[in-house]
Amino acid sequence: MSRISPLDLRVLHAVRTLGYAPTPRIAAHVREPEDVVREHLLDAQARGWIALSSCAGDEGWSPTESGKAHGERLLALELDAAGARAAVEAAHEDFLLHNDAVAAACTAWQLAELGIGEHPPTLAATIAALQAPATALAGVEHRLTAHLERFTGYHRRFAAALARAGAEPAWITGTDRDSCHRVWFELHEDLIATLGLTR
Repeated sequence: MSRISPLDLRVLHAVRTLGYAPTPRIAAHVREPEDVVREHLLDAQARGWIALSSCAGDEGWSPTESGKAHGERLLALELDAAGARAAVEAAHEDFLLHNDAVAAACTAWQLAELGIGEHPPTLAATIAALQAPATALAGVEHRLTAHLERFTGYHRRFAAALARAGAEPAWITGTDRDSCHRVWFELHEDLIATLGLTR
């Protein structure tokens, strides 16, 4: 049976995986009411685990070093309590098989948008390069969510971004939306934090 993480852990972990995000985005990420999530954010702030700051007129939450360390301790305890360490390690290894391909495709596309590079990829070629990782992600997520429910949604979000990229290329690497690059980066951070690794 898939383990459902406590909301305080899910909120703290969302701040870690999102990196910098306003309260509404964190609430959407954990699929809970904004007012409930705000209380958990304020509690984590009072404990020194997250900080609220402003960037370009927008307000957002980001993790502190002590918050990252505390979150990793909670994730390790949860992982072992669920008996899921081996399964998550194996899923992480499979994820890494496609990580270089996603990073290369997204970097090449970003450079092409800047007009850099002798042989910039076409939109069609970039989308095609992300199809295999998208397919693999479904299996990786299925294996993860068999143990920990909080991994739900990465494949749906990645696939949705890829489907929209043909009409709107910003869905490949855009930082203002749930782009392919953003979703993949968040899952990578999620796995790293869960397993106590570094990039």
